[in-house]
Amino acid sequence: MENNQTVERIRQTGRLGFGTAPLGNLYRAVPEDEALGAVEAAWQHGIRHFDTAPHYGLGLAERRLGEVLAGKPPGDYLLSSKVGRLLRPNPSPQGMDPEGFDVPDDLTRIYDYSRDGVLRSIEESLERLGTDRLDVVYIHDPDDHWEEAISGAVPALSGLRDEGVIGAYGAGMNQSAMLERFVREADLDLVMLAGRYTLLEQTGARSLITACRERGVGIVNVGVFNSGILSADRPAPDAMYNYAPAPSSVREQATALADLAEKHGTTLPAAALAFPYREPAVAAVVLGMSTAGHVERNTHLRGAVIPEQFWQDAAALDTVN
Repeated sequence: MENNQTVERIRQTGRLGFGTAPLGNLYRAVPEDEALGAVEAAWQHGIRHFDTAPHYGLGLAERRLGEVLAGKPPGDYLLSSKVGRLLRPNPSPQGMDPEGFDVPDDLTRIYDYSRDGVLRSIEESLERLGTDRLDVVYIHDPDDHWEEAISGAVPALSGLRDEGVIGAYGAGMNQSAMLERFVREADLDLVMLAGRYTLLEQTGARSLITACRERGVGIVNVGVFNSGILSADRPAPDAMYNYAPAPSSVREQATALADLAEKHGTTLPAAALAFPYREPAVAAVVLGMSTAGHVERNTHLRGAVIPEQFWQDAAALDTVN
């Protein structure tokens, strides 16, 4: 909860986190030196909060991240990974991973939110990462597995936290409704909310935020650029939103925000990154990065000062429900 030392560490030193899905070759193959260089650049820019998952590149992201962090003092950074997908040999490989990562499909994902599955997943993540401890463990995308997650993963992770094996635990999803249910029915420390609390879209997350405030649960906000539509100064005609081509109505709303940002002497991506930090329940924002250039750009955006009048004017615009 709010007095959990791991959550306080995030608030104090890890408010901008490094997300490793791109290191797992999400949508494109990232050369090894480029991937490792991105992690090293993040360290040089003062980033000490790193998030990963077995899902990302069928373990590739964990291995790459672990290779760089092996040379860093363990107590100097905060590391999170996820449970819910076990990686097992693929009995019928077809060539490449069908879930968007540019890696061979010699492994396959087995959904498992049971106690035994959680323990195996953590053990295997630690091996890929080359470490002996995770600061945070998230239950990853349990959308269709509520019963197993609440009866298996939650008590398993709660016990590991209470024993000091992990620092904290939570759940990470692309929806807010089930995260709110976790907040109200489990004793978790954090939620990782993807894409539902952004400059463009807030309505669906309001009830979750209220619950987090009431229960003292921290929010790690991800997907603040809504799959890319908020990542450029002006939305492109082929901009993506929520992992799909953006509807024209969403592009129009993003363009209105871009116009407003320009009027107030700032940019759409700078405002998009700054927005979630205005909510006290948000402990950190994690951004996916795959190059040193991404790191430099995002740390620069993090330092931007957004005029207060921008927020007042933006609040008057319609947002996506």
